[in-house]
Amino acid sequence: MTTRQPNTGLERLYRESGWTLRQFAQEVNRIGTERGTPLKYQQPSVHQWLSGHLPKESVRPLILEALARRLLRPITHAEVGFPAPPKTSNSHPTTVEGLIDLGRQDMDPSRRSVLSAGLFSVALTVPGWPDVVGRMEAVQAGKVQRIGMAEVNMVISMTERVSDLDDQFGGRHARPMAAAFLVNTVAPYLRADAKDDARKAMMSAASDLCYLTGYMAVDEGIHGLAQQYYLKALELAGSSEDHLTYCTTLRGMSVQAVDLRHGKAAMRLADAAASASPQAGPRMRAFLAGQQAHAAAQLGERTKALMYLREAEVAMEKAESQSSTFGSYNPSSLTYHAGQVRYELGDVRGSVKELEESDKLRHGSFKRNRIRYLSMLAERQLEIGHLESACATWSKVVEIYPHVQSGQCDQSISAMQARIRPYLNNQDARSLYERARLVAPVSVTV
Repeated sequence: MTTRQPNTGLERLYRESGWTLRQFAQEVNRIGTERGTPLKYQQPSVHQWLSGHLPKESVRPLILEALARRLLRPITHAEVGFPAPPKTSNSHPTTVEGLIDLGRQDMDPSRRSVLSAGLFSVALTVPGWPDVVGRMEAVQAGKVQRIGMAEVNMVISMTERVSDLDDQFGGRHARPMAAAFLVNTVAPYLRADAKDDARKAMMSAASDLCYLTGYMAVDEGIHGLAQQYYLKALELAGSSEDHLTYCTTLRGMSVQAVDLRHGKAAMRLADAAASASPQAGPRMRAFLAGQQAHAAAQLGERTKALMYLREAEVAMEKAESQSSTFGSYNPSSLTYHAGQVRYELGDVRGSVKELEESDKLRHGSFKRNRIRYLSMLAERQLEIGHLESACATWSKVVEIYPHVQSGQCDQSISAMQARIRPYLNNQDARSLYERARLVAPVSVTV
């Protein structure tokens, strides 16, 4: 489909971006790759868009997101000169209705490709604590039954079990279980009659579960879906006046952003988490400051990054005991953040040292995270020329990998094979490569 007139809206935004045609095309391609649908647009395609040719419907959201990331504000279809997308019949759902819709889509295998196509948005509107605190609309309709603290404790226990499965095996199989539990059990509980204390406790427990489900979506690389779960977690945390989960969720959103290399969004979210928790205990303060340090380092703000890292270290020293919940922060986590800060600031050798120490401190049952962080360590060992050390570290990854079902771990194995291929004349590298081919599925093997 084409138009006869140049697209003046797109032209104006393009000029404001300061991009060349090539840079515009590259950014759209990059977002396509991030979404899992690699594209190969070049300058002529952008020129056609500016001339009035309408891009494919599936590509239009990528163009809007590219411009939003560049201009640091939301961009609408109308502003860019595109037709409005089809409206859904449930465009303003209540918190519970939205949660049911989200969970049902996540449970349905036929919808997985649609969910995977959702974009990570740097311009996502995140509700502030004053906007969500005490809001009770989520539980005012549809009284199905009466609940009490027994039902709340059951939801908390189920969340802990799912979290344990995620830590040990990855989220690929655990997340559909969580989505089904949200839809079939938690949502009816949220609509049930209850005393105020039980109602608030149930919303808090639901918020924890939404946060965990979003975290598992990140593990599978379904970043748009993860953001939607995180938003539900924020709404429910505010409704239950649960400061801890609200701040933990914002911090999780910052982790997602920094891992995707969106430093400005990561810093904004990390700062919001810290601001919303003015009376945090020492472990929570370390939890938040460590993330602020990583985000600041990614932006190249050395002084600020080192200040936050030191703040996290001091807070960790004051912390008395390690929490057993999925939101815990421990010495291994802090040392990991130190490694990330050093790497972002250009100290690769210092990063290797910190990541080695982090692995020594990490609990052995956290297989998924161990694969991710060992893979990161091996990549940086290779970066400083320590091929044999890198191969030894990656060998640990290959040993653990068959026990985990995780999109991030699949990516780690695929990246390892790509990085080691130039060194196959080395006996250690060749042996590692062949071992990896034996355990990795065809979809992962390069």
